[in-house]
Amino acid sequence: MKLTTRGYYSIKALLDLSLQANYGPASVREIAKRQSIPAPYLEKLLIKLRRAGLVESIRGAHGGYKLERSPDLISLGHILEAVGESIEPMPKIRTQSNAEDWVTYMVWQRLNQRVKVAIYEISLEDLYYDARSWQAAQGEAISFIV
Repeated sequence: MKLTTRGYYSIKALLDLSLQANYGPASVREIAKRQSIPAPYLEKLLIKLRRAGLVESIRGAHGGYKLERSPDLISLGHILEAVGESIEPMPKIRTQSNAEDWVTYMVWQRLNQRVKVAIYEISLEDLYYDARSWQAAQGEAISFIV
């Protein structure tokens, strides 16, 4: 599995939203500035994330985007799937006719399945605490810019 800019920016944007007080709304401009993401591109990603039920858009002067559900209920797999990322860790492997190739194929199939399961077990909340722990270990002030 290769994480593209689309997936990386989507994860950063949702981590940013998870840091808002009471998971309140944040504008595209604010998120884009904090996370160094081009605002027009971020808007397109947030639309996809909204359609997938991961974020909600709030209209008005104090509007923006906010998480649709709590960070512990949003998995890395949900985020990547919402923006059209492949969650297949390995490309499809063609099977061969001899036993050695078949065994190799089955090993990779089992590994692929376990990685796929793990992607859905890692929550946005897990990523938040991982980033926070890393920043603390580095002695950095907690800025929450991922």
